[in-house]
Amino acid sequence: MPKTENTGKTLRVTLVKSPIGYTKDQKKTALALGLRRMNQTVEHKDNPAIRGMLAKIVHLLRVEE
Repeated sequence: MPKTENTGKTLRVTLVKSPIGYTKDQKKTALALGLRRMNQTVEHKDNPAIRGMLAKIVHLLRVEE
């Protein structure tokens, strides 16, 4: 079994703009990230899947490494 690299990097993601008025897939992406209300902050491990989700709705978020 190959070793997975555990860098321990996390991303703090905060919803700073409401997804109301944006497309349905952008709203669902925010929900999939665990962002349900304004100014809510969640932490995720840094990986390509999360980075892709963040890139899709970067205009609604504040991201800190």
